[in-house]
Amino acid sequence: MSSKSSDNDDSFEGQSARKEELNGKIKEQKVVLDELSNLKKNRKVYTQQRNSNIFFLADRNQTLSSCKKELDNLKKEIQDM
Repeated sequence: MSSKSSDNDDSFEGQSARKEELNGKIKEQKVVLDELSNLKKNRKVYTQQRNSNIFFLADRNQTLSSCKKELDNLKKEIQDM
C-alpha cells in the first residue's frame, strides 16, 4: 500500500512541477504579447531560429498571431491538467 502512496506522491509532484513550468511560460508569453502589441508600426521584429543563435526578420502581425496561438495552447494545456 505504501508503494501506491509513493507513486501518487511522485505523480503529483511531477504534475505540480509541470503546472509551475506552464505558468512560467504563460507569464512569459503574456509579456511577449504585450511588447509586440505596443510596438510602433514601423519597428522591425526578428524571430530566433530554433536551436540556433540566428535571428530572421519577421512580419509583426504574423508574429503576434503566432504568439497568441501559443498562449492559447498553453492555457488549454494547463486547463486539461
